[in-house]
Amino acid sequence: MKQRLIVLSILILAAIGIGYFGLVDVKSATKVYWFIPDGLRAEPDIFTIYKWAEEGKLPNIKKMMDNGSYGYSIPDFPSHTPTNFASLLTGAHPTVHGVADGPMHTEGNPLAKPSVAGFSSTAKKVDPVWKILERVGKKIVLLSIPGSTPPELENGITIRGRWGGWGADTPAIVFEPLSKLSERKEAGKAFRLFFLGQKLTQFIEEKDASGWENIPQSFSTPREIKMESYGLSVYAYIFDSTDDGVINYDKVRFSFDKKEELVTLAQGRWSSWNDVELTWKKQTFDSQVRIKVIKLWSDNGDFRIRLFFNNMNEFIVEPPKVAKEMTNAIGPMVDFPDNWPEQLIYEKEDKDAFFEEVKASLAWHKKAANFIIKKYKPDVFIQDTYTPNQMLESRWWHRNIDPTRPGYTEEKAKDAWSDLLVMYQGIDKILGEMINGADKNTIVVFSSDHGVIPLYKQVRLNNLFAKKGWLKFTIDKNTGEPSIDWENTKVIFLKMVNVYIDPNGLGGNWYRASGEEYEQLRKDVAEAIKSVKDDNGISPLVKAVGWEDAPKYFE
Repeated sequence: MKQRLIVLSILILAAIGIGYFGLVDVKSATKVYWFIPDGLRAEPDIFTIYKWAEEGKLPNIKKMMDNGSYGYSIPDFPSHTPTNFASLLTGAHPTVHGVADGPMHTEGNPLAKPSVAGFSSTAKKVDPVWKILERVGKKIVLLSIPGSTPPELENGITIRGRWGGWGADTPAIVFEPLSKLSERKEAGKAFRLFFLGQKLTQFIEEKDASGWENIPQSFSTPREIKMESYGLSVYAYIFDSTDDGVINYDKVRFSFDKKEELVTLAQGRWSSWNDVELTWKKQTFDSQVRIKVIKLWSDNGDFRIRLFFNNMNEFIVEPPKVAKEMTNAIGPMVDFPDNWPEQLIYEKEDKDAFFEEVKASLAWHKKAANFIIKKYKPDVFIQDTYTPNQMLESRWWHRNIDPTRPGYTEEKAKDAWSDLLVMYQGIDKILGEMINGADKNTIVVFSSDHGVIPLYKQVRLNNLFAKKGWLKFTIDKNTGEPSIDWENTKVIFLKMVNVYIDPNGLGGNWYRASGEEYEQLRKDVAEAIKSVKDDNGISPLVKAVGWEDAPKYFE
């Protein structure tokens, strides 16, 4: 279970113009700039964002406070991104707008795969604000907004969205040797994008190098790998440059053809951006890639290498020309750090890679806000970055600030708070670009969809159901991925909040069951969940209700 709970998020509304800080009549405003950083935690006790602003650490939030209204908001349940972006941008609750999860399951479809993607624009049953405002003639730009793709704007600009099942998405890929698979298989399907898409960590063959030209001398037997993604092949020559009498692999030379050097990197170093041609659905497109040697094992040449691709291209932006315009002007897009599910969590060196991507993401979004306002002059500009959510959910920071956690030290807490402040100040600077670009007729809104707190215990309901004999599955010995026996499974939990029950099995197209046997099994499942307690005898359950009564909890 991820580190995500109902935590207060932030909401500030201000009317601000260039060189002018004072309240204006909101009714006369003709433009809206709205920044929604995903998962930005804020509350009066620990993440005291308004206090930080008063102390001068977040000057642009301070400007908003001085010239507008501010407070806290409580997310809709379940308190995660797709549901609450839909709530914010439609003004409705999940029972009305229809987005109650990321992956959703509907009657008449198999449960093995989601039938509705909550991040897709097609999931909403209510028009979002951008469709309403476009109908009255407003020029709109949407940047990285969940639920905005496939694009709904007819004349505006839609940039990337997130996981909407549209366009050529090219998330970063981590490459490791096959020998590491046995260490990682505990994670199983967590290597896949949303458990169904492309693999975010790939395990590849490593062998003695051959066929290379113009290579440096290696004082240990050089090794090589071939990394392939999105139609691109990158070769890596792993060598020992030390001449110190021991095996000491310390450098990696990269090439597209084993002839010309692309870059040579040591552990911890990034390359610059390199122009490449990628492939999507048999169509090629221009892109860029950066390479990071996260870790290099000196004794055997094992590796952990990351290819980070430009998150924007002509097939994930509408109109397509905007991708080239923005890339040429402000550089390749770094939308947010790491991936979902998280990949930069296994080696201590992953923390550095993650934080470098955090800073790169915030810098890019700052430039993007400035460029979009000046270049496209929108009446409505709505921007999101997933970076706060990713950083606060990561294993590297949030738990180190909790004095109740075993292993807590003031030094760890100080370091974690220092990094977290860098992130919050980066968010503040992005907001500053909106403030600076606003005129006297512009409303500036700053809000978040939900907060994040660390969780230290997990409730794995499917393990409970398996012990009860209700869920049947096998585990792939090579990958660690579970395979559900749907025909013989009677009960299963599927994210985020739903338990599916059928005494006759859940195979084939799913329809809600009925009858005495079904009702008895429902009661048995509810009692089993209620009986779960932690080591201290505390039940983590707040409420288990039937589907008939569930809607009241979504408002």
